[in-house]
Amino acid sequence: LFLFFQCDNAKGLKAFYDAIKYGPNHLMVFGGVCATVTSIIAESLKGWNLVQLSFAATTPELADKKKYPYFFRTVPSDNAVNPAILKLLKHYHWKRVGTLTQDVQRFSEVRNDLTGVLYGEDIEISDTESFSNDPCTSVKKLKGNDVRIILGQFDEEMAVKVFCCAYDEEMYGSKYQWIIPGWYENLWWESWINSSQCLSKNLLAAMEGYIGVDFEPLSSKTNKTISGRTPQQYEKEYNAKRGDGQSSKFHGYAYDGIWVIARTLQRAMNYLNSTNKHQKIEDFNYTNHKLGKIFLNAMNETRFFGVTGEVVFRNGERMGTIKFTQFQEQKEVKVGEYNAVDDKLVIINNSIRFQGLEPPKDKTIIQEELRKISLPLYSILSALTILGMIMASAFLFFNIKNRNQKLIKMSSPYMNNLIILGGMLSYASIFLFGLDGSFVSEKTFETLCTVRTWILTVGYTTAFGAMFAKTWRVHAIFKNVKMKKKIIKDQKLLGIVGGMLLIDLCILICWQVVDPLRRTVEKYNMEPDPAGRDISIRPILEHCENTHMTIWLGIVYAYKGLLMLFGCFLAWETRNVSIPALNDSKYIGMSVYNVGIMCIIGAAVSFLTRDQPNVQFCIVALVIIFCSTITLCLVFVPKLITLRTNPDAATQNRRFQFTQNQKKEDSKTSTSVTSVNQASTSRLEGLQSENHRLRMKITELDKDLEEVTMQLQDTPEKTTYIKQNHYQDLNDILSIRNFTDGKDGEKAILKNHLDQNPPAQWGSSDPSRTSKDPIEDINSPEHIQRRLSLQLPILHHAYLPSIGGVDASCASPCVSPSASPRHRHVPPSFRVMVSGL
Repeated sequence: LFLFFQCDNAKGLKAFYDAIKYGPNHLMVFGGVCATVTSIIAESLKGWNLVQLSFAATTPELADKKKYPYFFRTVPSDNAVNPAILKLLKHYHWKRVGTLTQDVQRFSEVRNDLTGVLYGEDIEISDTESFSNDPCTSVKKLKGNDVRIILGQFDEEMAVKVFCCAYDEEMYGSKYQWIIPGWYENLWWESWINSSQCLSKNLLAAMEGYIGVDFEPLSSKTNKTISGRTPQQYEKEYNAKRGDGQSSKFHGYAYDGIWVIARTLQRAMNYLNSTNKHQKIEDFNYTNHKLGKIFLNAMNETRFFGVTGEVVFRNGERMGTIKFTQFQEQKEVKVGEYNAVDDKLVIINNSIRFQGLEPPKDKTIIQEELRKISLPLYSILSALTILGMIMASAFLFFNIKNRNQKLIKMSSPYMNNLIILGGMLSYASIFLFGLDGSFVSEKTFETLCTVRTWILTVGYTTAFGAMFAKTWRVHAIFKNVKMKKKIIKDQKLLGIVGGMLLIDLCILICWQVVDPLRRTVEKYNMEPDPAGRDISIRPILEHCENTHMTIWLGIVYAYKGLLMLFGCFLAWETRNVSIPALNDSKYIGMSVYNVGIMCIIGAAVSFLTRDQPNVQFCIVALVIIFCSTITLCLVFVPKLITLRTNPDAATQNRRFQFTQNQKKEDSKTSTSVTSVNQASTSRLEGLQSENHRLRMKITELDKDLEEVTMQLQDTPEKTTYIKQNHYQDLNDILSIRNFTDGKDGEKAILKNHLDQNPPAQWGSSDPSRTSKDPIEDINSPEHIQRRLSLQLPILHHAYLPSIGGVDASCASPCVSPSASPRHRHVPPSFRVMVSGL
């Protein structure tokens, strides 16, 4: 019975019943193209014990053997492509796919079967989308879920819309692969391009490279078939007999279907002849269940090589050959085939062309790439750091070698060593800041987070703590208003630095115990691969962080800021100390200014560039190198220059330049504290010695004055004695005035008095006068006595107040100049009071 129902269920069912009722007994039913009519008839065949063989019905619904137990087909089912798709996915290692299905039962059934096939095969269906008329929303969702391999089930009309949407969403090219049904008609897009809103070139661009999957109409093998012809010979003969008529892709399956029926009847006859010689196939009727079963088993066991390939049934389903075609340059090209019998996929000479250099990835491959510090940059900064450490070592050698030099001894060599040690610790932290995940493991990096923080913090405090402690000692000595002897030893300064470090250790230990630093990874937005590969780069960056990072940094910054302010205060207070070897206030101020500015700028820029490790490391390293280098240079370079040029000048007070006769200090003094106090003691001893000398001089002059005065009160005969022995004493008295710093008024009085009464030369006479008048002679004893009686008190008042030797109540001479020398009372001596300088 051959059925052709024109896809009309009523006509098909009536024709089938008429053939059963009015026709002869039929052994089998051959045909059924339309799925709806075929399914209705196939469901009722069990009642007539008839076996149906279809050559064109591909609907998956007919594969249900519980519902259609007597149905067979020589054409593979639509579901037969799913094992082939599975094999293709495995071949290209695609483990993540998405489905896009038109809301039609035929396509939905294929999609459902595909889900069952992929289940358990380590292939993920990441997104399942369906649509009725507009696929653009579904296509956009697929893109949003990063679906790269799309398995589509839709007809030609919807296919045009799908690819137009794919073009709009840029879901084509080297990053995407579309796998759709391959049973579309030749040049199928030309029939539906007008119904879409995209240009033909855009549609073809989106379609380029899609893979179609469908059953193979004719076998590509050259083996002879059961008919004695090869598939190629059959095709040639078929085309010759067809002429100009329209070709059907099912003709080979129809041809092989006839041979299936023939082979089935032959096997049934052979079976009947071997088991029951009295029963023939002609004895079959619709109620003969035994013969019906024989026909069913015989067809199920049929196997031969036909023009469509190996004809084999498994549960009534044809195990055929599935072909793969690819749309290349506006035409479909066969690129491979899948043999369901052997479960083998064959790609024809690597004929599949992918848009990129390699097959598309099944998802966006996110390759995490650690943003690491450049090795050349690390090498350059490490070299600069090593140079800085060599410089610090040179300063240390210089400080130790010249520790007994007065200049170095007065500048506290032990504190200088601590400054150098702090600088070298700061330098060493640069090496640790440059070690990231590209050099060390994650565990080691986490340890380095703590170690480098400790080293930098301790180094900073050691350097500046020693500098500020040294300055504090100068401040404590020179700001001592009570002028008491004050000795501050280096042990006390070391205790101050130790106290600062103890505060650091308390902060760091609490930080480590309560909220330790951990390695954290910060992920950034994906970036395209610079090499053009179908991957995305997700930069990651390692950080040393903890839960309350801001609080701990605030505590450390606050403490360091107070330390800097304390240093600035000391530098300001000691700015007027004029002994260069002791006073570093100018250099401390410069160092604090540079370090403070650089730290503020460095911290801000480092925070803003935390996503650029090379820039951040470069800034941090340069700030540390600059601060450490400038601090060491400001402390030691001036000392180095001074020691080479004028070492003595730096140890002297610019306001008090002592004479070369000053007692030299003990060269065996071991500490810089003794040097500082020794300078003050030397200054005091010099002043006391000068004071003592002046007091002794004043005492001698008083005695001379008293002797001269007493001699003047005696007879004129003693004038010669005065002239010979005491004129030089008068000159001494006048020269003493040059040493003192008396008042200008007193200088003027003395000068005017001497100008008005110039001293006369002993033995000289006025030519206008006669030698007979001794009273009028200017060199007479009376004249000399009168002059001395006026000049000596004036000199006494002019000099002694400058050194505190005359009572302030005595403002004028005690004797009037007009008084007679014989009646004038001259005290035996003047009161002299000398105070300590």
